[in-house]
Amino acid sequence: MARNRSPLPVRFIQTLLVVPFVGLALALALNVGARSAERAVVLPAPTVDVAAPAGAGVQTIVLAGGCFWGVQAVFQHTKGVTAAVSGYAGGDKQTAHYEMVSTGRTGHAESVQLTYDPRQISLGKILQIYFSVAHNPTELNRQGPDVGTQYRSAIFFADDEQKRIANAYIAELGKAHAFSRPIVTQLEPLSGFYPAEDYHQDFAVLHPSYPYIVFNDLPKVENLKHVFADVYRDMPVTVMASSKPSQ
Repeated sequence: MARNRSPLPVRFIQTLLVVPFVGLALALALNVGARSAERAVVLPAPTVDVAAPAGAGVQTIVLAGGCFWGVQAVFQHTKGVTAAVSGYAGGDKQTAHYEMVSTGRTGHAESVQLTYDPRQISLGKILQIYFSVAHNPTELNRQGPDVGTQYRSAIFFADDEQKRIANAYIAELGKAHAFSRPIVTQLEPLSGFYPAEDYHQDFAVLHPSYPYIVFNDLPKVENLKHVFADVYRDMPVTVMASSKPSQ
């Protein structure tokens, strides 16, 4: 199921058939978070992590976990993350366009490239948030209402260190039976990341009452606020803010 870029996309219409008033939908999503499609899973911190070396600069990691709107929103509210850009990974540059990716035949996954300061947040902490509140890592080639390989759970590692830490944490969570079903997150080498179209960037920030965001993504941000209060920030870091010329 793909999101349509038209003014009244299919998902918008489907939600209106269920909830006639957006205001009511918003209230339900925020006040009954436990019944929402996205539930937090409280997870142990990874035992294998990497400390920031002295003088370390910013690092990047690319994560895929269903629709990039929600994953981006979660990490935009995470302290230490300096940028969260929605885009595509796993396929070629020539096919990194929403209409083509939505066919599920390009190899791409909707992804988010995170730039973070390792002196403020570690890769292990980012992965803990990713598995706990950003998505459900036990759903194969889907997330909630979205179905297809473009919505797969995947970590696109840039080097062996990222792969080692991710592998270790997945194994740790599996051994602890943290989820009722097996984790299906794929580890894939990053061959390229291609930013998504402008209208996809900061979508949850710009359209907080959009029904899809209300039901699927605002609960994720609320879960971040409650489960990871130590790294939650109320003011999100946005693509539009970072693209403005400095004064």
